[in-house]
Amino acid sequence: MTIRARTENYELNNLSSYAFRSSETKGRKNPCDPCDVRTDFQRDRDRITHSKAFRRLMHKTQVFIFPDSDHCRTRLTHTIEVSQISRAISRALKLNDDLTEAIALGHDLGHTPFGHIGEEVLNKLNPRGFEHNAQSVRICTRLENGGRGLNLTSEVLEGIFNHRSKFAPKTLEAKVVQISDKIAYVNHDIDDAVRAGLIKISDLPKNCIEVLGNSASERINTLINSIIVNSIDENHVKMDENVEEALKGLRAFMFENVYLDGEHLKNSFKVEHTLRGLYDYYIDNPKNMPSEYVLMLEAGEELPVIVCDYVAGMTDRYVSKIYSEMFMPTDKIWQRGF
Repeated sequence: MTIRARTENYELNNLSSYAFRSSETKGRKNPCDPCDVRTDFQRDRDRITHSKAFRRLMHKTQVFIFPDSDHCRTRLTHTIEVSQISRAISRALKLNDDLTEAIALGHDLGHTPFGHIGEEVLNKLNPRGFEHNAQSVRICTRLENGGRGLNLTSEVLEGIFNHRSKFAPKTLEAKVVQISDKIAYVNHDIDDAVRAGLIKISDLPKNCIEVLGNSASERINTLINSIIVNSIDENHVKMDENVEEALKGLRAFMFENVYLDGEHLKNSFKVEHTLRGLYDYYIDNPKNMPSEYVLMLEAGEELPVIVCDYVAGMTDRYVSKIYSEMFMPTDKIWQRGF
């Protein structure tokens, strides 16, 4: 018996009856021989963490554009925090934490540079619209590995696509990621906003803090424990109603005071101007994109989609570098007397 088979046998005998077993996967679009050591979901996790898109997350904004502090979250650190929270919940509920981890690590691969501001800009520019969850799936199925994608299992792809609140995930493991994403960003964005001087801890709604706790660790612990107590041995993932309302209250506070009305938004018009400039340039000059994108165009894919693929994949600093090289005058120009 291989190590993978032993792990699959352990899952069959020890996980909750509501967990999704690795041996029950619907498989991959392109079938491949099973690994002797890793289950299919463990293999998906590794494919995601070794991808270029995953590495780029370290240089993509979470909320604050070019923050002064070295301790502000990036899209990568957010992803790691979601993975940690979701694995803790999944393991306590005896769900498949390998499936949970793979979904968590891949859920934000499709995020644009400059956070949600960048996503809003590309959504306006692309006639087909733009949503980061769908782009995450496109990266995994089309863009990585020179157009071959990562060839992930259907369960991981489904969880990645459905991680946003407006969707209903099909597995409890994906539901855990969906709720862990919210737990992570609300609490770490509070921490970053306090560090940036946008809000003070004393500004947080007192009724929410009384339920959840004063510190980020206390609040996360309360939320995780509430989910475990209310979901163990059940076919759902939920928390106490008063705890859920407190989380919603903190989220509403952050939208009102930080996400939609923060000092960091003073750069939003610069983000729009920059991304629009790059988008328009590549629409007019598509052959100046890297060769892999030109090949997709020649294969018949739509130009606005391919331009969005390229621009959305850029990191914050790469966008700034490319924009400066394209549109800012060089020293040699000034030396010629212009």
